[in-house]
Amino acid sequence: MPIVVDVDVMLARRKMSAGELAERVGITPANLAVLKNGRAKAVRFTTLGALCEVLDCQPGDLLRWEPEPGAAESAADAVTAAGKHG
Repeated sequence: MPIVVDVDVMLARRKMSAGELAERVGITPANLAVLKNGRAKAVRFTTLGALCEVLDCQPGDLLRWEPEPGAAESAADAVTAAGKHG
């Protein structure tokens, strides 16, 4: 998935445990683990806001986009193929 969650980075910067974060945000440790491990399909804005409040950060400190391997080549191939048919 091209969206990477950097909760671990902010936890380390704030010297906070995942358990403490989960408790202060009001989510289960299991749900926090899903988010931290990149297995989440979505995150509610209320949860993101609570994470930012507790960690004293911005959403961009927790989420970043990374292109998937081969994505640039696939996009370039699609453009090339479209040009050949047009």
